[in-house]
Amino acid sequence: MAPSDITAELKHLKKSPGFWKETWSRFRKRKLAVTALLFVILMGLAGLFSPAIVGAKPVVCYYKGHYYFPAMGYYNPTWENPVFNRDKFRKRYPVNLKEKDPNSWAIWPLVYQDPVRRIFENEWPGRAGNPTSEDGIPSWLRKPSEETPSQLLPAINLFGTTSNGIDVFAQMVHGTRSALMIGFVSMGIAGAIGILVGALAGYFGGWVDAVLSRAIEVVMCIPTLVLILALLAIVSRPTIWHMMAVIGATGWTGIARLTRAEFLRLKQSDFVAAAQVLGVSRFRIIFRHILPNALAPVLVPITFGIASAILIESGLRFLSFGPEGPSWGSLLKEGRSNYEMWWLIVFPGLGIFSAVLAYNLIGEGLQEATDPRLRDGGRD
Repeated sequence: MAPSDITAELKHLKKSPGFWKETWSRFRKRKLAVTALLFVILMGLAGLFSPAIVGAKPVVCYYKGHYYFPAMGYYNPTWENPVFNRDKFRKRYPVNLKEKDPNSWAIWPLVYQDPVRRIFENEWPGRAGNPTSEDGIPSWLRKPSEETPSQLLPAINLFGTTSNGIDVFAQMVHGTRSALMIGFVSMGIAGAIGILVGALAGYFGGWVDAVLSRAIEVVMCIPTLVLILALLAIVSRPTIWHMMAVIGATGWTGIARLTRAEFLRLKQSDFVAAAQVLGVSRFRIIFRHILPNALAPVLVPITFGIASAILIESGLRFLSFGPEGPSWGSLLKEGRSNYEMWWLIVFPGLGIFSAVLAYNLIGEGLQEATDPRLRDGGRD
């Protein structure tokens, strides 16, 4: 065959897809896994924009020739009102802006309610801090009346209220942020520790592997739940960051063992031997050549670990342990003491179940997409 014919033939050849592109192509064939991924993305958006979805502050308002963004104060107090005096502004309800300035206006959240603010006030005639009226009608079925305190925008309680008159939907939305933070941050810490320890143990072997393997076994003997309870008993004002740190510091053992096994297998490969012959440093061989090839199977236990972290956080809040703040577990705890308020059990329970199921489906999809044995015979 002539060289020109060979060149023409090569032009028609398609470039073979990379590992990650091929993995994503197989992952997309798992409809349940893709649906779960979209659900997690939707949860992330809900947690990120929770102040704009449910909150006691308008997103944008115009007052006396200036624009203000009170809802941004949930993210950073300095972003709330860079021009106007924030303390004075808080004393003026945005709904009364038209009384002070005919040209003023405000864009409200979808539901005018805060996850820690009561709907029912003592000065509300005929109402006494109870989510159910005298005739037994739940708050979300009650028609708005003129008795609304301070003439605020009538609250739309989609999921009802707690016994203290706090909107459940607002707590569900803000609790999504806590659930995602506890999952991603804790497993981010666990993933960093596990990958580093497993990589060093698998690549160097010998006494390094023996010492790190014994350290992994020691950490595996420490129960995460008991350690968190001990920490909460010691710390005077525990926060969600303490829980993330403990879960991350104890949840890396499975990741480390899997990373170690992948490094033991890959360090005997030809591309590693070629890099060593060329004089590439050990650090570069570990993190530039071996780690990218060993990372795909490691993502599977990280995904399952996120679901486990959400269950741990919800369980601690259900047992009245942990920091204050909106949480699915806290709603379940309140529903346990009052079985008549079934919405305090159904909606948080569905939230926990959906989140854990979504992460498990994603982990199963990743496992099938990255396993060479399931490339042709896996479920689609």
